[in-house]
Amino acid sequence: MAEVTRRFTVLAVCTANICRSPIMEVLLRSRLDPRHFEVASAGVRGWDRSPMDAMAAMELMRLGHDPTGFESHPIDGYLVGSANLVLTATREHRSAVLEHSPLALRRSFTLLEFADLVDTVDADSPPALVAEAARLRGSAGSVLDIQDPYRRSPQVHRDTADEIDRACSTIAARLNALVGVGGSSAGGAPGAALP
Repeated sequence: MAEVTRRFTVLAVCTANICRSPIMEVLLRSRLDPRHFEVASAGVRGWDRSPMDAMAAMELMRLGHDPTGFESHPIDGYLVGSANLVLTATREHRSAVLEHSPLALRRSFTLLEFADLVDTVDADSPPALVAEAARLRGSAGSVLDIQDPYRRSPQVHRDTADEIDRACSTIAARLNALVGVGGSSAGGAPGAALP
């Protein structure tokens, strides 16, 4: 009988789980190899089963991804506890995650913080990457938060989506490389790349 290996789980977190963290979820899910990784998202004041914000959905489509079928979720202890890596939009969200699970400190980062660290730390597996990034957390850049685009201009939504896209690309490429997967594109739904 084949050995069943648990996939490395990434949880993306923002405020309501309708703008930033859905984009993070869809982009990471579409780029990470689904044999090795699973991705979810939630909001610290998350709405339950709401669709993605229309502007965020438009930005995902601009980036070549399908937002269809997304439903928001409020954060809970189970989601945080079962995640190997928690990526938040801001430091405030990271603090809210730690209120649910103080033990998640060493595996919780802002998205920009983790993206800044992944190419500078030495590791041979995703868990080792998270552990080493936590150890070197203080060496991340000074810009750690992603602005909230909710109810703001189309340009703010575009800038936010592009910033998330760059960070997710960096993170996915490194995580995939650590499990021996070349490239950073590996389908998954919802959020699979459009044909």
